[in-house]
Amino acid sequence: MTLEPQQQFKNFLEKSEEVLILIPENPSGDAVGSAWALYFFLEKNGKNPTIAFSNQLPLKYSFLPKPQRILTELSGARDFILQFDTTYNKIAGVRWEEKDNKLDLHITPEKGTIDPRDFSFILAKFKYDLIVVLDSPDLLKLGKLYEKNPDLFFEVPVVNIDHRSDNENYGQINLVDVTASSCSEILSQALESISATFIDKQIADCLLTGIISATDSFQQKNTTPKALLAAAALMDKGADQQEIIRWLYKTQPLHILKLWGRAMAKLKWDEKSQLVWTDLSVEDFVQSRASQNDVVSILEKLQENYSDGRIFLLFYNDTPASVVAKLKASSPEFLRKIHQHLDGNIFKDVLEIKLPLSNIDEAGEMLTKRIKEMDA
Repeated sequence: MTLEPQQQFKNFLEKSEEVLILIPENPSGDAVGSAWALYFFLEKNGKNPTIAFSNQLPLKYSFLPKPQRILTELSGARDFILQFDTTYNKIAGVRWEEKDNKLDLHITPEKGTIDPRDFSFILAKFKYDLIVVLDSPDLLKLGKLYEKNPDLFFEVPVVNIDHRSDNENYGQINLVDVTASSCSEILSQALESISATFIDKQIADCLLTGIISATDSFQQKNTTPKALLAAAALMDKGADQQEIIRWLYKTQPLHILKLWGRAMAKLKWDEKSQLVWTDLSVEDFVQSRASQNDVVSILEKLQENYSDGRIFLLFYNDTPASVVAKLKASSPEFLRKIHQHLDGNIFKDVLEIKLPLSNIDEAGEMLTKRIKEMDA
């Protein structure tokens, strides 16, 4: 009899000790909430979970309890073994020294000399025995974690948890529910069925953060009765809805929220290049009582709210005769790659480009065309 995905997921978690939790390089609130919740749940079950994503955590989620093991790259995930057959000759001693960027390994045999045929070079198994990928319709969304470690996904079982209809079902277990509001909703049901008593306030807060973020505080059309029931069950376990909403939506000054609304009204998207861009006019700054110093905050909000994007761009007039474009990317490495094709300077993960044009629309058309041509 074929087991249901939830039961398969439970069986895999019970058998695994080293669990790697992966989220997209530009994580959404749903990805963060569900990943954090799974981490703490596994820790309570005596497992050794690790979270990895190739970017920095957006500040708006810093109120959540932070897991101890968070990686931005998977160095040390696999050992390289130098193996020596000691059937005919034992090893008396091993020492090593490093000089001139080279590591010398000195092996002393018990008798005579070493026969090179007794040596072999092998790759050890990966240290992880299970991978759980959250909120990612395909593995490419993981960025450099996938690009630099493709063998990991062929040798270690993968659990794919998602709610998108375009998910590629790339896991050995695909816990994909297109009727769910979020990964956090799916995961809350799965963890409830595994061990409801292990879901404490800390885990419930993380899961509710994911659901609230994915549904825009229950305002979006993906807010189904099932999502509301999941949220209610988490609040019964101690999740603080008002505190979460305050951190996600009410901790920013009013002028930032007004400026954000004006930027959203002019938002544009190119699916092929995964480019999200908008602009802010002089009137936008005046009406919202904001300044050009607030532009980076708006750019960060663009990145936080569009997990499918890889390039985030915002234009504004710094003088009547010039336009400034500020650009963020899904990872620092990708930003440096873009910088190779465009003029400008990088300040704290933001590429700033000054254009000698007075018209924002003209500047936007010119620069977005150059960016789209980069991937052509």
